[in-house]
Amino acid sequence: MTTAQNTQTTQTAKPVSRTALPYPALLALATAVFVTALTETLPAGVLPGMSGSLGVGESATGQTVTVYALGTAATAIPLTAATSGWSRKRLLLVAMAGFAAANTVTALSSDYPLTMAARFVAGVAAGLAWALLAGYARRLVPAELQGRAIAIAMAGIPVALSLGVPAGTFAGQALSWRVPFLAMTALALGVIGWTAAVLPDQPGRTAGERAPLRRALTVPGVVPVLAVTLLFVLAHTILFTYIAPFLARAGLGGSTDSVLLVFGLASLVSIWFVGAHIHRRLRALTIGGALLVAVTAGVLAVGSGSAPLVYLAALLWGLGWGGVPTLLQTAVGDAGGEQADAAQAMLVTLWNAAMAGGGVVGGLVLGRLGTGALPWTVLALVLPALAAVLAARTHGFPARRG
Repeated sequence: MTTAQNTQTTQTAKPVSRTALPYPALLALATAVFVTALTETLPAGVLPGMSGSLGVGESATGQTVTVYALGTAATAIPLTAATSGWSRKRLLLVAMAGFAAANTVTALSSDYPLTMAARFVAGVAAGLAWALLAGYARRLVPAELQGRAIAIAMAGIPVALSLGVPAGTFAGQALSWRVPFLAMTALALGVIGWTAAVLPDQPGRTAGERAPLRRALTVPGVVPVLAVTLLFVLAHTILFTYIAPFLARAGLGGSTDSVLLVFGLASLVSIWFVGAHIHRRLRALTIGGALLVAVTAGVLAVGSGSAPLVYLAALLWGLGWGGVPTLLQTAVGDAGGEQADAAQAMLVTLWNAAMAGGGVVGGLVLGRLGTGALPWTVLALVLPALAAVLAARTHGFPARRG
């Protein structure tokens, strides 16, 4: 890094405080994460009304979630490379503008191809956002506060799933399915104003500092983190996507909302706990999260006929999964070092590929083996992820960070 770049970094990347977290800036990032996560999952809650307006079946309308994930997976790496020289603030503003435009078109469209195109654009915006949000949070604070900063930023995910989706579903049923998407447009515009007002800028990389994204794969520890990400997210998505038919088969079809509420609230507790301890216990927390999700799968596999056991499983699931985005993004950032942005882009790509794959794999399992096979499939994926974490004690998930 040149002297001039060092000076620029000192001027633009100086933490707000050495002792206190910059909450207004971090909450702006958390709201951006909320917009990203809720935009992806919102169609699931308004599927009947949305499919009626678009003139297609519910299964076809459900592909608006898949095309979003594909847009993210297909573009995160090339767009991250193309925009690596942009300031982080400018890039986030562009991504939020993309969400505002895509959600507006989705809300107003009655044409299926146009809606699918808008959802793809939203996925592209998500690829830009996901590749920079965790790194942005890290760069706002000193090293000892980076885990907590990422935890605050990533809190937008469980809030979106536990509160945002039910609220959007209620608004869609009470008013119109278009209302939640228009609300997302308003929220994205609010994030734009909030970001412009309070978020300190961070520089991109100069031409001399940029390296091919694939170079991140040669950095020790990056590949193990990416492998754990693929397995862990695939396992979670299989269960989350098909939790409604699983519960219906278990005689709890009318309790899906309350089961997911338990999951969401436990996820918030997990995020708080992970944020408080991640700086010293990243490895232990990742192992604990994998173990809790494995136990969740085991409980659901043998105890799905018992309502108390199902709610216990939802609690363990949330406690195990809630902090996973924070843990994996912190791990890949630590392992990537100077290649952290490239490693984050790869993680985002694999994350969304796993989400898209989870719907496909889960659907195949459901169709051929039935709902009872879903927990066993989750267990078959989580156990190798746990083994990979245990094996990566030197690089990726080290016993001691730093």
